[in-house]
Amino acid sequence: MSDNTIFIALAAVVAGGLVAAIAYYIARFMRGSLKLSLPRTVFNPGDTIAGSFHLHTKKVIEGNNLIVRLVGTQHTKTYEDGESETHSREIYRDEVFLEEAKVYAAGSTAQYDFEISTPNVQSPEFLNSTAGQFLTAAVGLLSNKSTHLKWEIEARLDAKGVDLAATKSISINTRQLV
Repeated sequence: MSDNTIFIALAAVVAGGLVAAIAYYIARFMRGSLKLSLPRTVFNPGDTIAGSFHLHTKKVIEGNNLIVRLVGTQHTKTYEDGESETHSREIYRDEVFLEEAKVYAAGSTAQYDFEISTPNVQSPEFLNSTAGQFLTAAVGLLSNKSTHLKWEIEARLDAKGVDLAATKSISINTRQLV
């Protein structure tokens, strides 16, 4: 294969991926929107996160469920032979189900309030759980400047076809973990 053929094939793959991504976001936009609000974004372990989100549908949506999640992800950057590589691993997930399967009419709007707790690291049940052990180990790695934890709240209408979702980054004071 010539260099020109490889370049054309690579350009076609990149262009195809870009078109698919644009089509997905257009389809999502045309179905409706979900806007997430949090009065504050900094928490201590064991705190309750209270927030709300506004759901607006533009088309009829067959929803499987409506959920709010707290997700913690460990990001580690490694260096080898002058190259850097980033690895991500989910270390914590908690979900609150707000509604089961439901059909949302076109043009409907609704406001949902929610509460979800941050991990209570003083609890022996948490420390002995798999999530607690992962989280404690991850925080232990934080002394290494190339490792950090990222926390997000996600509100999601899991639906047939394209989901509606919104996320916000938050901070949880993890100094109490070590």
